[in-house]
Parts: sequence; structure tokens; C-alpha cells
Amino acid sequence: MPRTTRRRWLLISMAALAMVSSLAVACGGDDDDDDATTTTTTSSATSSATGTATSAAAKVDYSKLSGELRIDGSSTVYPISEAAAEEFGKAAKGVRVNVALSGTGGGFEKFCRGETVISNASRPIKTGAGSETEKCTTAGIEPVEFQVAVDALTVVVSPQNTWAKCMTVQQLNMAYRAGGATKWSDIDPSWPDETITFYYPGADSGTFDYFKEAVIGAVKDTSHRTDGTSSEDDNVLVRGVEGDKNAIGYFGFAYYQEEAQKLKAVEIDGGSGCVAPTAENAISGKYSPLARPLFMYSSKDLLTENAAVAGFLDFVLANQAELNESVGYIPLPADALAKSQATLAPYIK
Repeated sequence: MPRTTRRRWLLISMAALAMVSSLAVACGGDDDDDDATTTTTTSSATSSATGTATSAAAKVDYSKLSGELRIDGSSTVYPISEAAAEEFGKAAKGVRVNVALSGTGGGFEKFCRGETVISNASRPIKTGAGSETEKCTTAGIEPVEFQVAVDALTVVVSPQNTWAKCMTVQQLNMAYRAGGATKWSDIDPSWPDETITFYYPGADSGTFDYFKEAVIGAVKDTSHRTDGTSSEDDNVLVRGVEGDKNAIGYFGFAYYQEEAQKLKAVEIDGGSGCVAPTAENAISGKYSPLARPLFMYSSKDLLTENAAVAGFLDFVLANQAELNESVGYIPLPADALAKSQATLAPYIK
């Protein structure tokens, strides 16, 4: 489903839920208080669809928020932030949200310099000596993590590729490690003796870091190859693979979903047989090792002092199911959502 169509679906879905909410209030009396989960979902939908500016927990009046929010980081998480900013702006008309992408690593650099208030990330912030966390702490910034989605990192080839239907982690390692395969036949002798064109995220990308750890380092402790086309913009990778039958690439599930008719997802054998990248397989853990969490980070000071930051994150979590589905990502399981909301709760006033 094209992103514009999915966005349309988001608005229709939220509006429909708003109508259901109105009927529930009119007919249900006080019974809504007995079901916290239902109340949260319905109330958040009402806010986005009608602009009544009340958060899921009825604690944030979005209409009273003001200021400017600068968000940067992961290109994988970018579509979620972009969709959230558009919908949030309808309820919080006094808040201007600017969303950019520079990769997870680049985003954390800006965040730790105090240039942004929320940092999108497709991997956890790095810890230890000389790490991103240390740089933030040195600058007086204490990061706070919120999981906002689940991703099924997707390996793709052109639909013209009729042979690479499934690849083991070992074969992916052979394809992407430095000094690895150069032809398809190097990976599997039954595959064509043709040169592979490689596409992959840039070194500042969290997707690059995640793949390097899950696939390159997990099988053979070596480095990621550098003789292909890399970009922090996943759309560049998408376009490159689409028109080349000998190309292979990897990026977030949403970017595959956006161009599913022009790309073919490779099933991954993590040791238990070939598994396709789907929401069900990512949530169940079957899509291993390429299912992963996606995050937004802010800081304790910002969350405490800037009501618009906490309000935006409240809006994202309250509407994460609709937002994620609208852009092609996987909504949070109930326990992960509860954890993120519990982390945010002390900052909601």
C-alpha cells in the first residue's frame, strides 16, 4: 500500500475510532473507567481525529503546548516521526515539529550536543568508555529511552532475481563481510556466475550497526564490506535494488513495504528454516536475527522542563498502533508499550 494511501487510512481509522468514542461516552456511562486499555486507545484517537487536544491519559492538553521540537536520527524511524508530527500538529497547533534524518549515529551526535530534543534510533544508544552515552552525560544530558515500534529488517533483491529466495545467516555474512562473495555463485554454486551489486546503509546508520552485529560479527568476526553503494537515505538503496537483477540490499521493513511490488524480500534462515519478514514473525521471534526494536530518545531535563517534548512522546505512544501501521511498521506488543508508557508517566503533568 503506498504511503499516501496508508496515511489516508490512518486519518479514516482515527476518525472512525473517534465516532466510536463519542457513542461510548453517550451510551456507556462510567463503564469506560473499568477498561483502561480501551479508554487509552479511544481517547488518543479522538484527539488526533478531532483536534480536541486531550492525551490518552487525559493529562496532557495538547492545545496548550507551544514551542519548537527538533527531531533527527534514524532514517528507519523517520517515517514514524514524520507521520506523528503531521498528526500531532493538528492537536498541538502551537508546536512546530521539524523532523530530519542523519542516521542513528549522526542523530545521537546532534542530541548529545544539545541540538535536538528527540533522537530517533534503530538500535540502543551505545554505552561504555567513549560511547554516545558518555558523551551525552559529559554534556549534562541524561538519555531516556522509549521503544516506539518493531522492525523486521528486510533483505531485498530485484523481482528479476529468481534464485535468492532464502538465505542463511552464514550466506548473508558471506555476501556482506569484507573479502566475502563477489558473485552469486560464491554464495551458492547453483546460483548464477554473475557479479553482485551491493547496497547497504551508511556507517552512521543504526541499521548498519545492527546488521553488522547480528550478521557480520555473529558468524565471523570481521568487518562489513565497503565496496558497494552506501547511503543514509534508504530511498537511495530502494531505487538501486529495484532496477538491477544482480543487486542485493537491506533496510527497514517500512521501506520494503512502500515498494513491495518492485522488490522481493529474501526469507531468512536463522537456524530453524526459511522465515519471511512479517509482523507476526517479528513479534513471535521467528524472524531471527533481523527482528529488532525501534526507539526514540529524549533526556530527563527536556522531559521535565519542556512540556511539548513529553506531550509529543505521549501522543506517539498513545497512537503508536495506527502510526506504525500507516507507515508499514509493526505496532508494539502490549508489554513493550506498557514499559515505554511507564517510563514517560513521571514526566506527564
